[in-house]
Amino acid sequence: MAEKLSLRDYQRDLAERLRAASASRSASMLALQVGEEGWLVDLADAGEVIPVPPITPVPLAKTWFKGMANIRGNLYSVVDFPSFIGGGAVSLAEQSRLLLIGDRFRTGAALLVDRSLGLRNPAQLKVRAKRGASPWIKGEYEDQDGKGWKELDVPALVQHQDFLAVAQ
Repeated sequence: MAEKLSLRDYQRDLAERLRAASASRSASMLALQVGEEGWLVDLADAGEVIPVPPITPVPLAKTWFKGMANIRGNLYSVVDFPSFIGGGAVSLAEQSRLLLIGDRFRTGAALLVDRSLGLRNPAQLKVRAKRGASPWIKGEYEDQDGKGWKELDVPALVQHQDFLAVAQ
């Protein structure tokens, strides 16, 4: 027969498990392939990553603004992120993905990226000097294989005038 647990012990055990789960969640970042670069996004800032749905172009918009996408009845503005940061446009392929910006930012924005690379643990990355001058780069890292990673500062990106000005 199972041992009876007091309510206090149950609550303490549950609180410990929740702390452990939130600690392991914050220890992971979403890794993305953006052109030739690796980018990291805090899971708290990401809504979800989905295959690219049909995108309706918007006339008189900058080339990096791909248009609008209807995702489960909600409209999202789609930004070709590699093109936005000065690289080449994403060549839509089976691996291309949309990163929906987290709902807490209330932007209805999605970043088009070359592909999603899964999760990375920032504790396994070595911090290196920030080389990029863009305000939406929170930090730069290097993994054990020498690959460089840039951490996206989503709050800075979605509030930046360049990101908000999509008209030509």
